[in-house]
Amino acid sequence: MPSAERTIWNLPNILTLMRIAAIPVLVILLLSPSRTAGFWAAALFAAASVTDWLDGYFARRMGIETVFGKFLDPIADKLIVMTALIMIIPFGRVPAWMVLVILGREIIITGLRGIASSEGIVIAASNLGKFKTIFQLVAIIGLLLHFDYHWFFSIDHPYLFVNMHNVGMFYLWIATIITIWSGVDYLLKFMKVIAR
Repeated sequence: MPSAERTIWNLPNILTLMRIAAIPVLVILLLSPSRTAGFWAAALFAAASVTDWLDGYFARRMGIETVFGKFLDPIADKLIVMTALIMIIPFGRVPAWMVLVILGREIIITGLRGIASSEGIVIAASNLGKFKTIFQLVAIIGLLLHFDYHWFFSIDHPYLFVNMHNVGMFYLWIATIITIWSGVDYLLKFMKVIAR
């Protein structure tokens, strides 16, 4: 009987697998450019983002970090982010070149990490990656919502409208800049370590 620490069927890994299972649902929702579909896609994406934080929290709290979890967690993150971005390209909600930059960075860095790992080298991740992820998540939720949304403001000014597409693009620009910056930063660290 495998120990609790070694089994893949623990709470953190189940949360990660749920995030992957949400991807087909996200795809189906994003086949439609409607406001309703975008709202539910944003809600699903937000919930999946929460599970990303929860699986890491429970893994550390319960002392059940596994090799499987460490491998699958970042893959699940990248898959759901890229799914959301790729699916809204046909609606004109995001420039294809931005998606290409984000996807290209992830492929390159994943490849470099694989090379470093095969050589027994650990390259410390900077905080840039965390900021990139946060801005990406906020940007994608905004882009999925896309339409104008309003909240009760006052009697004289009953509604305050916010265009969620503009909010999403604002944060996506920041995310893209950090994506390039963090990618170059990791590449320089990789070259410095390999050159030793």
